[in-house]
Amino acid sequence: MADRVTVIGWDGSPLTAAGRSALSAATLVAGAAHHLALPEVPPGAERIRLGSVDLAARRIAGHRGTAVVLADGDPGFFGVVRTLRAPEHGLEVEVVPAVSSVAAAFARAGMPWEDARTVVAHQRTLRRAVNVCRAHPKVAVLTSPGAGPAELALLLEGVHRTFVVCEELGTDREQVSVLTSDKAADHTWRNPNVVLVIGGTTGGTPAAPWLSGQDPSAPPVRGWALPTEEYEPRGHGTGDPAARTGAGEDPSLRAAQLARLGPRVGDLVWDVGCAGGAFAVDAARFGAAVIAVDTDPTACARTEQAARRHGVPLQTVQGRAPHVLENLPEPDVVRIAAGGVPVVTACTDRRPERIVAHASTRDEAEAVGAALADGGYTVESLLLQTVGLDPDDWSERERSVVFLLSGRRTDHPHP
Repeated sequence: MADRVTVIGWDGSPLTAAGRSALSAATLVAGAAHHLALPEVPPGAERIRLGSVDLAARRIAGHRGTAVVLADGDPGFFGVVRTLRAPEHGLEVEVVPAVSSVAAAFARAGMPWEDARTVVAHQRTLRRAVNVCRAHPKVAVLTSPGAGPAELALLLEGVHRTFVVCEELGTDREQVSVLTSDKAADHTWRNPNVVLVIGGTTGGTPAAPWLSGQDPSAPPVRGWALPTEEYEPRGHGTGDPAARTGAGEDPSLRAAQLARLGPRVGDLVWDVGCAGGAFAVDAARFGAAVIAVDTDPTACARTEQAARRHGVPLQTVQGRAPHVLENLPEPDVVRIAAGGVPVVTACTDRRPERIVAHASTRDEAEAVGAALADGGYTVESLLLQTVGLDPDDWSERERSVVFLLSGRRTDHPHP
């Protein structure tokens, strides 16, 4: 095993005294091509081109001498330190940090970033990274080949964002470009790059957050599945009480649906039949990306108003399901409030992890449950009854009875 392993971050600045000292004593140096070309690398040291960090770690573990690993930015922030310290390698490392590429990118843009989300985009995680960009107004994306600015832009189709693309930070080839997301796919970008994805804010002057990675613009509403009036106060929207009432809009049903879907950061939620937007806003407040669908343009407008009121970004799509669903990006979880069996079948064909729907009669519930089962989902059926009471005299104010159908994909490894 190597006598000593030092990981040195490099951000284009001259190496620190600690970095120069460790590098001058190295008998093995691992890094990218531009790291191995640094004049401080000892000419007699063994050199490893850093492709697979796991492979390099095995070489280092078998080396007798002093090893140095050079990495861009802060190697402890989405960097090589995690892999080198994995138990299977048994390496103890010292770290000489540098400015992270995310910090450098926001510095180039002249923006604060304590309220930003940071995601890593590989080909296997690209869709989830895009969902974070849909759901949050300030995201730093650490890209990789095949999951860069162009691919981000293509998957964000229909969602307007501003891209700040920082190529080859810290080198003499550094380039910073600011453009709208719809233009990013028209360019060829150099690796490595960091993309700042900005937009979807609700306006106003943002306050300083107290927790890193949180958007301070969202109002501090406590709880989910609030009364419908919290999302569309009376006197707003259409003014039609029927648009805000009924079993499908009951807060208790909404709470049960949210509990079974479990929307989270990185997910894309479809809300088919969004009505006044209460469910869509609830899901967005969990940090998920949301596409709210309705045939009624007024319902889409009310959903957008509710989203602005609660400080969350979401996308509305006006059209009739199931046809309008064909061009939407792949969902992780789906709530179906309208359309019946044809919409259920269209959604099971897209293979989300979980689907919830509701019905007002047993015949409807049986048909929806059968469609979920035929689509490869384990089905749970519940009859939910809620009775609103007047606390002054405990008289009944309103009653809701509804069937809740939920499906979990049978071939998904994490139910």
